Amino acid sequence: MVSLTAWSHSLLDYLLSFCSLIQNREVGWKTWDRRTGQFMREKQLLWKKTKLLVLFNPILERIDNTHALRPWIHDKTIKEGIEEGKSISHHRIKPFIDFYHINMKDFSPSDPDAYAKFEDFFVRAHADSSRPIHAPSDPSSAVVVADSRVVVHETVSFAQRIWIKGRDFTMAEFLQDNIAVERFADGAIASFRLSPQDYHRYHSPVSGTIKEFRSLPGDFYNVDPIALTSRVDILTRNARCWIRIRTEQFGDVVFVAIGATDVGTVKVHEQWHRSGAQIQKGDEVGIFQFGGSSIIVAFEKDRIVFDEDLSALSKRAIMVDVEVGMSLGRAKKV
Repeated sequence: MVSLTAWSHSLLDYLLSFCSLIQNREVGWKTWDRRTGQFMREKQLLWKKTKLLVLFNPILERIDNTHALRPWIHDKTIKEGIEEGKSISHHRIKPFIDFYHINMKDFSPSDPDAYAKFEDFFVRAHADSSRPIHAPSDPSSAVVVADSRVVVHETVSFAQRIWIKGRDFTMAEFLQDNIAVERFADGAIASFRLSPQDYHRYHSPVSGTIKEFRSLPGDFYNVDPIALTSRVDILTRNARCWIRIRTEQFGDVVFVAIGATDVGTVKVHEQWHRSGAQIQKGDEVGIFQFGGSSIIVAFEKDRIVFDEDLSALSKRAIMVDVEVGMSLGRAKKV
């Protein structure tokens, strides 16, 4: 009788907790907040969560084979981008800040009224000193590239078992470059997922020399874990840009910015298009516009040791909530 009562109380507590999460819109994925050292759930619109569950499940994944999803998602992305570029979109800024509890003291300008339209607010810049760079003078230390949720894996093959489940994902398909693929075929990867409420500028994880820039057209699928762990080839089909950075400590490093639903632009700044340009850890690489997006940083095999907290949680398929400039890992001695 006692055990039945205890079980009933546990069930009731769980249901009440679940209702509270829904009420607070905390229906996103469970993550570990590196700043506070606590587990949390990402805020996400309930209709968006439901839509993802409907679109990316084993029963409906064959829709992708008919290409039925692509025109709809692409058209939706273009339409949303046009709307957010209009001055009338300014009225959406304050409700957006309130819903996601965005601390505007971290950004410049901090006054929401200083942004003429939502597009301007979306690519807002950090305030000076709001995101210090870890060990800025140490080239053997790599840093987080975006305010985001990150998972790290020592090899691509391990990532495919846990996180990236597309039917045909390979580094060759992803980079569309056979020479680069030889270096990164089964190297380590760090995958950063940005949500619409995040800062949408991204920064270099390492210091070195730009060796190559590529821009690859594609679709704009969602990069939510529900989509990434489906059988749809999200990462090899979405629009993306990448740069290859030559470093002394890590060998070559590839930084890939990937578009997603509601992202109308994946932009790498022109100064990084030129081979031979010198880039420093923490330098701004480019911007996303209009929505959620993703970044993958690929390292050559056995050239980086990711921070222990990131590695341990990633092996449990738990994302870590991080900020630009935090430590990512250290170069492995070769």
